Amino acid sequence: MNPEGGSDPLEHLLALAGLAEEARADFVQSRLMGARRDSLGNVWAGEGRLLLMAHLDTVLPPAPPERLGGRLYGPGVGDNTSGVAVLLSLPPMPGVVRAFTVGEEGLGNLRGARALVEALRPEVVVAVDGYLPMVVDRALGSVRLRVAFLGPGGHAWGDRGRPNPVLALAEGVAQAYRLPLSPEASLNVGRLEGGEAVNAIPRRAEALLEVRSTDPQELARLEAALGDLFREKAEAHRLGVELEVLGRRPAGRTATDELLEAAHRGLRAVGERPLFVPGSTDASAGVERGLPALAFGVYRGEGAHTPGEWVELESLRRGRAALLAFLQALGVG
Repeated sequence: MNPEGGSDPLEHLLALAGLAEEARADFVQSRLMGARRDSLGNVWAGEGRLLLMAHLDTVLPPAPPERLGGRLYGPGVGDNTSGVAVLLSLPPMPGVVRAFTVGEEGLGNLRGARALVEALRPEVVVAVDGYLPMVVDRALGSVRLRVAFLGPGGHAWGDRGRPNPVLALAEGVAQAYRLPLSPEASLNVGRLEGGEAVNAIPRRAEALLEVRSTDPQELARLEAALGDLFREKAEAHRLGVELEVLGRRPAGRTATDELLEAAHRGLRAVGERPLFVPGSTDASAGVERGLPALAFGVYRGEGAHTPGEWVELESLRRGRAALLAFLQALGVG
């Protein structure tokens, strides 16, 4: 095989690591034969029934990576710079679209993947994302919320006794963590903000939080429970409250026996035993449409979403070989 831009994913990883998202998109577009780019920033090439996607965005801001021995360290070097590097290294294949998406992480709400699934109308969706030998065969759904408490504010001494949004928020967050959760559900409060000065009663305090579950009904239950909790807390403290849904991702499973068997064969071809797990990836945009979908991991590493993230460089070549064997098992490539 002789893919455009070189066949070795390590070349791409070392070039991409540390670049900002726009620069990553430019790099991919310059090396992808017949590349197209939409107004959101998605880049893709090829036509066909199978949509392969790797997301360009990272959770943390880019920083120069550091290579130590056989590892590369730095924020985003794995998730998902390694996925982008492996997908970019593949040759063009009949019936396959290779796409590089925006808006997968954080509050992106899968906007890139959702737009491409809508525009390209694939029959099968595969995200190139995650660790070897993981295969995400169940979409981990989520609801992301902003809750804000609002009050009149005031002087810490002269207006003592007035309602305090920070206190209400702190109590609400503590109670949220005591809500019962099913074994495959989670709650995370990721950010707290509020107040203006140490000697002023705050006028506003807000939190960003999310619930996740593989069960759509559990997601709906938790969303309703949080809404009730925070509204009751606002009433008890005589404060205003704002509740805003920032994003939703679907829960469910659409991976067919054909897809799962191909994943088995692809990983066995490189001596790996597949590990099937739930997860939230670009493949969820396919699950949402009822399309056969999964995510296929292509590298080894640790520390995703942290400054100390690392990847084992040689693992990308193994991941590439597994991905090619997976595609061949599906009848493409």
